[in-house]
This record gives sequence, C-alpha cells and structure tokens, in this order.
Amino acid sequence: MPKPTTIDEYINAAPEQGQAMLRRIYTILKEIAPNATEAIKWGSPVLIEKRILFAFIAYKAHMNFMPTESSLLPFADELKEYKTGKDTIQFPYDKPLPEALIRKIAEYRAKDVRENGALWMA
Repeated sequence: MPKPTTIDEYINAAPEQGQAMLRRIYTILKEIAPNATEAIKWGSPVLIEKRILFAFIAYKAHMNFMPTESSLLPFADELKEYKTGKDTIQFPYDKPLPEALIRKIAEYRAKDVRENGALWMA
C-alpha cells in the first residue's frame, strides 16, 4: 500500500477505531489555522504557517497531538489526567476527545507562532 500523501489519505489509512477522532482533531486544527498548508512530514499530518504549527499521529489504540512543549507548559494542570511526552499529548480512542482543551492549546500555539515566531520542537 502506498504511503499517504494527504491528510485525508492518512486518516483513511489509520486504524478504523481512531478515524473519527482523527477527523475531529483535523477539523479543529483547520478551524484555528484555515490557511495553513497541509503536509505529511516524518509520517505525521502537519499544518504549517511559516513553520509547523502542530501535528498529529495515529497509533493502534490512541493518537498523539503534537503542539510542542512550549505550547503544553501553560496547560500543565489541565493535562494532568493525560499521558504526555515532551511535545505530545496522548488521546486513547476509547475516551472522548477533549475538544475544548485541544482548541485552547492549538490557539495558543498558533498565536505564539504568528506573533512571536515560535519554533517547532524547540
């Protein structure tokens, strides 16, 4: 099977149980960055405005949202119930997607890039 070249192809090739969640996060991110360029980089869907704003990636039982460490730090208290990495938040497919939290983090990241030129994974 060929590697996906678009975000839609990526979502359609992802584990079936995660496709609805992946579509929803993609919709949220596009609402925040409607003019962002879309790409697949390092095997992950990304949205780009001058630099990568955010990425997400599908796994067998969960997805990761990657808005960068500097965008997660202000939300540390709200993220305590989630498994996080340096630059990532893990969302299991069998739990509701915290849309309001994702929106706040993504808006913070987009504003940081637009106003301050925040780097990707810095």
